[in-house]
Amino acid sequence: MSQLLKKHITKRKLTTLVENRTTYSADYTELNIYETHAYAQEVSLKFDFPIIASMLCGKKIMHIEGMPSFDFFPGESVVMPTNMEMVIDFPLATQNAPTRCLALGIDSDKIKEVASRFNQRVAIEAENNDWSIDTSASHLTNNKEVSVLIERLVYTFLDNCQSKDVLLDLMIQELIVRLLQTKAKNSILNDCNGVFTDTRIGMVVKYIKDNLTNKNITVDFLANKAYMSTSNFHKKFKNTLGVSPIDYLNAEKIKFAKRLIKQNKKLLISEIAFKSGFNNVSYFNRQFKKLEMMTPQQFKLSI
Repeated sequence: MSQLLKKHITKRKLTTLVENRTTYSADYTELNIYETHAYAQEVSLKFDFPIIASMLCGKKIMHIEGMPSFDFFPGESVVMPTNMEMVIDFPLATQNAPTRCLALGIDSDKIKEVASRFNQRVAIEAENNDWSIDTSASHLTNNKEVSVLIERLVYTFLDNCQSKDVLLDLMIQELIVRLLQTKAKNSILNDCNGVFTDTRIGMVVKYIKDNLTNKNITVDFLANKAYMSTSNFHKKFKNTLGVSPIDYLNAEKIKFAKRLIKQNKKLLISEIAFKSGFNNVSYFNRQFKKLEMMTPQQFKLSI
């Protein structure tokens, strides 16, 4: 993406040092690239359509109503509803090291269309499944699928191929689904009021969290818990949370293993594996490396 950004920089006009805006348009979507080359505070931005903002380089401090102020870094994204104000500080921006951020606007009708289809496929009962990305702001700090997809979108916007509009349409639909899955997942996993514990997927997620060290949990077992066939359960779980039941189970077990390692460095890797609900140490090592990009032993040494 750096080469394409260089291409963008050579063509764009710089008319202001604070939040200089360049816009690229397509069907159902609009890409805005903002550049700030000087220290600034309390810069206000508001859009009359939902946007996904993503940092490209530098640092911002974001102030959004209903959320604590937070530092905004490359690789992170913010989902903003229509007409919600964001107030931004630029503590590190300079002429030689500007802050760059993109704001991807999506047509509200497109969001409703994709959300309607998504809501028909999620496994949350009718009173709880009215998902939309245009209702509240959220800060995404570790969502690789969304980050990779935004990179692909920017690449396609700046690379004027003949099939650009078709490709962007498909990617925008995928992005909406990814964001809806993230919202559904966060709502279920952070269900402090027990709203979703009576739903099938919510009940299964709660069971997994309460029984992480159980070595006998299988997809068939969880499907029985949800009173669903294994194939239907697998499909509904993945449609709702964006991850398969076994991948979700393994991810939760790896989180538990990381806590064990931090709490007691004297534990052997084999002990950590079994205490985390894994029957096989080799499988535990593979899953740990897959999710953390390092082995359990490397993680242990890094602490």
